[in-house]
Amino acid sequence: MRTLRIGVSACFFHPDPTRNVFKGKTLLYFEESLVHWIERGGALPILVPTPAANFSLDDFASAIDGLVLQGGADLSPKSYGEDPLREEWTGDAIRDAYEIALLRACRAQGKPIFGVCRGLQVINVAFGGTLYQDIPTLHPKQKVHRDREVYDQLFHEIRVEEKSWLASVYGARNGLVNSVHHQGIKRLGEGLVAEAHSLDDDLVEAIRANGGGSFVGGVQWHPEFIDISRKDLLAPSALFSAFADEVRKTITDE
Repeated sequence: MRTLRIGVSACFFHPDPTRNVFKGKTLLYFEESLVHWIERGGALPILVPTPAANFSLDDFASAIDGLVLQGGADLSPKSYGEDPLREEWTGDAIRDAYEIALLRACRAQGKPIFGVCRGLQVINVAFGGTLYQDIPTLHPKQKVHRDREVYDQLFHEIRVEEKSWLASVYGARNGLVNSVHHQGIKRLGEGLVAEAHSLDDDLVEAIRANGGGSFVGGVQWHPEFIDISRKDLLAPSALFSAFADEVRKTITDE
């Protein structure tokens, strides 16, 4: 089997005239842990840039076998038909538009898609869903899902739904994951199913598109941040391996 080519959507640093390096320029970048998670799974990560000149997102979609939507900045509430309730929840509408267009280009070509944290939220919004702009403010039964001081060392238990894709990866049981987000799914997008929930407050922790083409799924936690020596947490390698298997199902040139 040839090495899988996994496209990764870019994180954005927008032009900043106060920056000493690349002053006033847009920077597109990987987060290192995520690409190492993909590499440990035996696949080649490829950063997908914004298109220019004679290229389109369709061209980039055709050059990869699957797509991972990485974490990062909040989505803009305007991307799902709301106004920001606070200035700090304005999000990144430019990145939203790029990632949603990239998702649709890959979906049209039958390329499997996996979302991590923000990536799960992008999938939900692309399918017509909405988000809690801030879980502590807007979710009536909220628990702490993000603590800046401990960051990726905050953990909570999830309930994996029986007979789901995620259950086939981990078994239909509860599991412990990290939690690094203050936004989450409010209304599930059309054609999506919830595959896991936070045990204490029932927030959606994993999703999957229910039929209608190649695999689309995502998780709210960050598997790439999980220390692989931690046996009490859901193994990050199993999750990428399962996604890679979905990608291989669509490849005809191996």
